[in-house]
Amino acid sequence: MTSALPMVVPAQGLPPRVRIHEVGARDGLQNEKATVPTEVKAEFIRRLAASGLTTIEATSFVHPKWVPQLADAEALFPQVSDIEGVHLPVLVPNERGLDRALDLGARRIAVFGSATETFAQKNLNRTVAESLAMFEPVVTRAKDAKVHVRGYLSMCFGDPWEGAVPVPQVVATAKALLDLGCDELSLGDTIGVATPGHVQALLSALNDEGVPTDTIGVHFHDTYGQALSNTLAALQRGVTTVDASAGGLGGCPYAKSATGNLATEDLVWMLDGLGIETGVDLAALTATSVWLAEQLGRPSPSRTVRALSPTE
Repeated sequence: MTSALPMVVPAQGLPPRVRIHEVGARDGLQNEKATVPTEVKAEFIRRLAASGLTTIEATSFVHPKWVPQLADAEALFPQVSDIEGVHLPVLVPNERGLDRALDLGARRIAVFGSATETFAQKNLNRTVAESLAMFEPVVTRAKDAKVHVRGYLSMCFGDPWEGAVPVPQVVATAKALLDLGCDELSLGDTIGVATPGHVQALLSALNDEGVPTDTIGVHFHDTYGQALSNTLAALQRGVTTVDASAGGLGGCPYAKSATGNLATEDLVWMLDGLGIETGVDLAALTATSVWLAEQLGRPSPSRTVRALSPTE
């Protein structure tokens, strides 16, 4: 593994620090055909934490029937919950999932909504309005327990069944999630069709409707190679929370055109070059993704991992 680092050349108008919301252990591994052993998942999370990541989405308390790869949530979470200085949010779909998470001491949860009706039906078997109604008691109970709540909003830019998603439609659903009491909103480009102008238009529309930028995170997929350019566009509008997946793992089991997430290593390379602080050691993170790729039996899709690890 080489130790190359980008030359640091800051650009105007960008935030000094970005918080990376690492989703590889949940969003990445949930799409694996083979079930990854619980011990491997736990070691993966610990290695991610050792690389400097401070927010690592650990698992999902969805019914095992729907996401069998994460059926070990009860076994996994206690193995990693003692990691100091790291937030370990978990995905919960409903009140039963919330009960399971709270019983294990989870202090950060996420609900997963859709900006489009078709995907809401395919992912949650509900309309958008019905899914929001399902989330309402989850968010209320979580906030009563002083638990931080993130609201994921998928299909914010395009939907494989409905096509381009109108910006006002996304804004309305985003506001509804925040009105439920969510502390943070993650805007998902689930099938990777967004482009920088579209990203900035959505962020501007949210701001115009009173949604503050500091409540917004972005979650880009790299289907068309646009994830980094879209991230930069979001940073230019003041966003400081970016979702990424170590090694570029992940997609979406209910949208076949959704390929991998933005690779955390690719993001860190860009941010390092811009002089933006992340607290992440790129070499340690790359080594972690090389290790996981060995466990999975295939090379990492991350360009940076491949560049820094020619034999990977």
